[in-house]
Amino acid sequence: MYFVCTVPEGVDVAATVLEGARFDGKQPVSKMTTRLTQFYEEFNTYNEIHDSFVEMGLRENLLKGIYAYGLAMPSAIHRRGIVPFCKGLDVIQQSLSGTTVTLACGVLQRLDYGSTECQALVLVPTRDLAQETEKVIGALGQWLGVKAHACLGGTSIREEKQISSSSNQVIVATPGRALNMLTRRALCPDNIRMFVLDEADEILAGGLKNQIYDIIQLLPAKILFAVFSTAMSNEALELCRKCMNKPMKVIVPKDEELEGFSVKQFYVKAENEESKFQKLCDLFDTMAVMQNIIFVNARRKVKPLTEKIRGRGYTVSASHGGMDQHSRDAAVQDLQSGSSRVLVTTDLHGADALQVPVVINYDLPAQPVQYLRNVRRSGHPGGIGVAISFVARADERVLSGIQRFCNTQMAELPSNVADLL
Repeated sequence: MYFVCTVPEGVDVAATVLEGARFDGKQPVSKMTTRLTQFYEEFNTYNEIHDSFVEMGLRENLLKGIYAYGLAMPSAIHRRGIVPFCKGLDVIQQSLSGTTVTLACGVLQRLDYGSTECQALVLVPTRDLAQETEKVIGALGQWLGVKAHACLGGTSIREEKQISSSSNQVIVATPGRALNMLTRRALCPDNIRMFVLDEADEILAGGLKNQIYDIIQLLPAKILFAVFSTAMSNEALELCRKCMNKPMKVIVPKDEELEGFSVKQFYVKAENEESKFQKLCDLFDTMAVMQNIIFVNARRKVKPLTEKIRGRGYTVSASHGGMDQHSRDAAVQDLQSGSSRVLVTTDLHGADALQVPVVINYDLPAQPVQYLRNVRRSGHPGGIGVAISFVARADERVLSGIQRFCNTQMAELPSNVADLL
């Protein structure tokens, strides 16, 4: 028995996506409806859909980068979202995943490669995502000769000024770092003509709204503005109203994003860390460990869990946001090559092509969208993936929210788990 995340006829998919990123069962329906109405009424919708990257009219060397990155066909957000940005339209894009590649393609298509000045500023909520976005831009633009740099805390402004002025056409940064650099003129805004805000709701929910407005004041008046978000909060809508020029909205219906997404989803009751690990070992014994990814919710849990699994004789890789990008890439490569059978990680931003037969949520993600991002890693050619989540009594409200968001009911993991694979 398995469950497919689909939306039944008559359900407003945009409303579901709208609140899904922070669903806690307490949001009044009237507030959801009002916000959704605002989103639909205030901005025009971009409706063109392109079924292949070739149809999008992208640069030949950008196409080479896309295919080398492992993307043979565009995803739902790629089909809808890449072209309007490439056309020079201000865009508001709402989708569950795929925003990094979408924004990277738009930026890379519109860069003037005859200039070595910084032309695009991409803001993201975390250092981890800044590093991963830089990596994706570099990979997709490897045949274009693009120079991109992620500006992170922990280095001096003088060092960043030297780096950012060294012919970097794209700067990726967190809001605080970007504002600091712009204010001190460590980053010259004069030639910036593209401004991208990724995971906008997360940035604005983090109390950084004033920083975003201050950054916009320091940028040129005529600038291409793109906002990407899983959901659209009032703060995000207000920002779009005030700062964008006749923006087009791109909304990917959730059922379209999840088309063809068939994952057997189960839960396992586990009240504490000791119980979780024992049940994990039982799973490994039953499944005769194949490639799998284990997600935890905190960096501090990655190393001890990795060591405990390794102590049972399994080959394990580890990845989290506190590691340098080379080490994170190596961990993913070890899993893909078969050098390790297990990857313990907090997240996998940027590793778009990575899929394995089994995904285990060792910690149940607090947000339904993160749950979907995790379980979408499950699947393999010729077979349906399996997602297993460990659930304590304290997780029951979160589990209910995930099931409502996915329009499904997860079953408790049966004893014949080997037969599921």
